[in-house]
Amino acid sequence: MHLAQLNIGRLVDDPDSDTVAEFMHALAPINLLGESSPGFVWMLKDEDGAGATGQRFPGHEDDERVVVNLTVWTDLESLRHYVSRSGHGMYLRRRREWFEKSDEPTTVLWWIEEGHSPDLEEGAARLADLRRLGPTPAAFDMQETFPSE
Repeated sequence: MHLAQLNIGRLVDDPDSDTVAEFMHALAPINLLGESSPGFVWMLKDEDGAGATGQRFPGHEDDERVVVNLTVWTDLESLRHYVSRSGHGMYLRRRREWFEKSDEPTTVLWWIEEGHSPDLEEGAARLADLRRLGPTPAAFDMQETFPSE
């Protein structure tokens, strides 16, 4: 089993604004860091290959300020290391500069069969489950995790 991870966020301003320029310029190097991290398996990308900023999250197709990240990892510890103990952590700690605060979960994790590449519809359904039911083995967060089957 591998671990799928989806996170979404709504930028505080348009993607081409000066307000979020530092974040937008950091996406390609931070994604490259993720891809070279131990345990990384796969990432959803646009045609340009730098990330998935052009992908539209189901239900938010007309909102270019909603950005999404969908990745697959071999295990939870590899994902945790990348998220908080690599160069990504610096940007995570500054997320309030670039993203609106959400009262709902914005990150969801779930176990998938090795070799499966989830899509945004699958991720959206898992995030909806997490928001509706709280953490379960089918959709959980970084604080309350479940082992793979």
